[in-house]
Amino acid sequence: MDPTISVSKGCFVYKNGATRANKKTPSKRKRTEETSSLLGKEITTQPFYAAYTECWNQLHSHIVQLQMASNARTLEQLVEFVTGEGASSMGNTEMLPTAALLTGINQPDHLKQFETLTQRLHAQQAARVCVLQSRDCATLKAAVESMVYSLMDDQLELVDPEDAEDERERDRKRLRRTQCTMKQLIAWYDNNFGDVDKRRALVIILPDFECFNASVLQDFILILSAQSGRLPFVLVLGVATAMTAVHGTLPYHVSSKIKLRVFQTQPAPTGLNELLDQVLLSPKYAFHLSGKAFKFLTHIFLYYDFSIHGFIQGFKYCLMEHYFAGNAFALCTSYSQALGRIKQLTHDDMETIRRLPSFRPYVEQINDCKRIIAVLTDDDYLKKKLPQLLRDCLLHFMLFRCCLEFFTELVGDLPRCPLGKLRRELYVNCLNKPIQQQPEYKECWQMLSFMSKEEFVAKLAKCIDRTEQFLGEQIAPLELGEACADVMRAELQSLKKLLNDVELATMELPTPATESTASTDARTLTDLKQVASRHELKAQLLQRSKQDKQQSTSEFARALNNILSHIETHLVLAHLRPLQHAPPLHELYVFSDISTVRRNIIGAPRAALHTALNNPHFYMQCKCCELQEQTQLVSTMPDLSVLYKLHLECGRMINLFDWLQAFRSVLRAGDEQDEVPQEQIDPQIQARFTRAVAELQFLGYIKMSKRKTDHATRLTW
Repeated sequence: MDPTISVSKGCFVYKNGATRANKKTPSKRKRTEETSSLLGKEITTQPFYAAYTECWNQLHSHIVQLQMASNARTLEQLVEFVTGEGASSMGNTEMLPTAALLTGINQPDHLKQFETLTQRLHAQQAARVCVLQSRDCATLKAAVESMVYSLMDDQLELVDPEDAEDERERDRKRLRRTQCTMKQLIAWYDNNFGDVDKRRALVIILPDFECFNASVLQDFILILSAQSGRLPFVLVLGVATAMTAVHGTLPYHVSSKIKLRVFQTQPAPTGLNELLDQVLLSPKYAFHLSGKAFKFLTHIFLYYDFSIHGFIQGFKYCLMEHYFAGNAFALCTSYSQALGRIKQLTHDDMETIRRLPSFRPYVEQINDCKRIIAVLTDDDYLKKKLPQLLRDCLLHFMLFRCCLEFFTELVGDLPRCPLGKLRRELYVNCLNKPIQQQPEYKECWQMLSFMSKEEFVAKLAKCIDRTEQFLGEQIAPLELGEACADVMRAELQSLKKLLNDVELATMELPTPATESTASTDARTLTDLKQVASRHELKAQLLQRSKQDKQQSTSEFARALNNILSHIETHLVLAHLRPLQHAPPLHELYVFSDISTVRRNIIGAPRAALHTALNNPHFYMQCKCCELQEQTQLVSTMPDLSVLYKLHLECGRMINLFDWLQAFRSVLRAGDEQDEVPQEQIDPQIQARFTRAVAELQFLGYIKMSKRKTDHATRLTW
């Protein structure tokens, strides 16, 4: 029998003295693979893909810069601690330098933070870094072996990757896991860092401190502390909860061996608010999220995982879904680039624009029938109209952002914050529905009208200054920034004049003359006597009460009402409009398909499993599993699907023998029926049945019954 022939599949290795391949060639191949896209050229050459790539690259670079700036101070302090304590710990046989980094409960983002710390230490050539995760340290032996192997295998600074001879020599000297001991680590460190000038700290990072076994962690720290006199160990603990977790895990005989210093990273909600305010809500980007999509992503962050990385990936998915809808959405870019891409639009792209929900109101407001026909049928005519429509959309969103800045400063710090105190909350409230119809808006306006003169003047002056600063820093450098700034500066100038009237207004109530009051009352009585119906009487009394109220109010109250009415009319109603009142073609700039995002980001595993087992053709797209009806059973379906559909027809208790007979009848339905006794079961069919039952039990649909040995219990309905 040939030595490579086996009953089961296997891998046969022949030791013929061959050496490992040079790593230069795979690295080149890896670089070429990374630059290539999974999509074909028919997708990557389309205008929408170019617009998507450009927009995402700009957003991603902005996000990276923001995150580096927000974590820079903590990282610098941590690097200083590692380098300083690592150099001073040699010869200290008692204390192990330890840094506790309070990372917050956003577990998915922790490794990214420690990767940044590792890169910073490698860039400065200050330390050797080893990241130990709890899943690799189930026992003390495994923890020590992983630490030693990682420290000795990390050759980023010692070996030049371009030197092939050194790489082959390193491969020959590579240690096995079983040879990784503290004695071997000490010998390796003395050989490579024996000189005082070359000494570097050995940083051990535990990113998930709470997940470690307490006894393993205690013994591991004691070993590091005992060897700190010969090796410059520095321990970094990633604490997700609070320092009480450290004190509760490490008893006194362990905590007395460490020199602990606490570092605090930026809380995840604070980082999200910075990301939203400075990047995603920035007016420099043409892409926007609708109120529902924006609220959905923030709710996933706040109520699920607290992961900023997850939020960014969800936003990226929305961006991808928006642009991949067609080349018409390639117009979601800067105004000058959009003008250049209008010429590239085909007839199908123009039809996509005509099918937008906001295009119909635009057509209905045209009074000329010839123009309506031209807009609906002539692509060239519509292309001539697109520049103005796109300009109106871009200006609308820029003015919306400016007024949102003013409105946030105005109502963000009111008592109880009826509309919310964060910019993202007001953004959602303004986009979802008319804000002036919300009861929280009326409550805010009532609070503003109750403010004292000094408080109101100071608040409004602060709002105007903040908006002017926003115009100068964020709006003015943009392509259409001057047009937006001219509109806002005119509104702010009007507000300044009204604010000056408020400052000069007095708080004294007017004192009307007695004679004029008497004549007015007499005239009113005569008017009331001439009333013909009850409705006229009610209207005259209401008008009379308003006149009396206006006459009895002070000059400050009238000036305050004037400026609040001006803000509501010229800022809130004019620019903070919901999406249903946005300009035509605003769908080119706003992503609002919340159902697609919810279906793909938050999965429904039970529904997906039912679909996969009940109709395998839905996922496999094979002809053998194609069904005419959902209840149909085909012998060519997978055994697990056949058994699943049979179990749906059973009650709470399933007889295994009856189930096997039904399974055999389905499999033999397409074959010629032989006269085989019912008791004689083909061993192959029985084995397939047993395997399918085990798989169904693994998925959690059934369990073996303890009451009846030949029955299974159904668990789902």
